[in-house]
Amino acid sequence: MAYIVGLTATDGCLITGRRAINFKSGDRELVETYLRLLGRKNRVKSHPTESGGIAYYTQFHDSALYQWFRSTGLTPRKSLTIGALSVPDGFLMPLVRGLLDGDGSVINETYRADTGRRSDYFWEYLITSFKSASRPHLEWLQSQIHAATAVPGNLSQVKYKNPLPNRHPFFELRYGKRGSLVLLPLLYPADAPCLERKRAIWLAYAQHHGLIG
Repeated sequence: MAYIVGLTATDGCLITGRRAINFKSGDRELVETYLRLLGRKNRVKSHPTESGGIAYYTQFHDSALYQWFRSTGLTPRKSLTIGALSVPDGFLMPLVRGLLDGDGSVINETYRADTGRRSDYFWEYLITSFKSASRPHLEWLQSQIHAATAVPGNLSQVKYKNPLPNRHPFFELRYGKRGSLVLLPLLYPADAPCLERKRAIWLAYAQHHGLIG
């Protein structure tokens, strides 16, 4: 349920007045996992997005679950107002995994260094990042991860090349290679429910570097 809270905090919505819960994702697998963990048989529906993709979603009424979500710190129209979430210390990492699978990224890429001298010099990135329109939420997340792992992370405002007028600020909490090597093994143990394509990025990196068998 800590993982479910993390997913709902990012891709979910508590609908005011109806005590309904909506969960939407670009990954059908994530919506199916959400329903499976809740023991629900609701349909997974889809609709086209403005960018030409497909969004998958489910929606259902559950007054008890709705109220429980409220008790954890989730609220309707939470995107700009979400702050701390209530979770026992022992369940922090499943919650963080839900936040990462929802609105976060795991990036592993290799770039050729622009040294001007060597054409065979490459730099490999491993980045774990969380994004939110609420800076207080990411400040809380940063403090919780630091308390649990001693990894500080870097919190900054996202800068757009062509910002839209009146666009609300957006923020990113980022962990580089050193922090990711501490965080990702804790977030993606073998038996944990997750978005498999994000865990696969970590596993491919770990196997390539001999970190796991």
